[in-house]
Amino acid sequence: MPYQDVFVQFWNQVKESVEEGSFAKLTMAKTIGKPNLKNIFLRPVYSKDGFKVLLKFRYRSKDTEDREEELTLDEAFEVLKSHLKSHFFSVILFSTKKDVLFKVNRKGAGSITETEPSFSMVIQPKSDTDTDME
Repeated sequence: MPYQDVFVQFWNQVKESVEEGSFAKLTMAKTIGKPNLKNIFLRPVYSKDGFKVLLKFRYRSKDTEDREEELTLDEAFEVLKSHLKSHFFSVILFSTKKDVLFKVNRKGAGSITETEPSFSMVIQPKSDTDTDME
């Protein structure tokens, strides 16, 4: 199956992990060649405006400063999709229920593999209605 279709299936699992509160982080890995861009990470950000992710670009060169952006999940999808098969061969979803690996092979076919979770719990911040002292 073409990797784009499989990536949409993978991304549905990412959204599901966010909805159920089990999303821990997401990492793009397995670079193609030796580009300056080493990794892309997504970490959850909980705010008054709802769920967002912190997208971090990590570079190999010490001369290139790492870059961070706060995005919605849909915006992050577009960024990650644009780096598949051009910079990275794999994306790993880490959740408290399972780890999900998405891979693209050299022929352009995508696959999904699930394993036991690497993370056991995600700490959610207190809501604005919670108080420390009364």
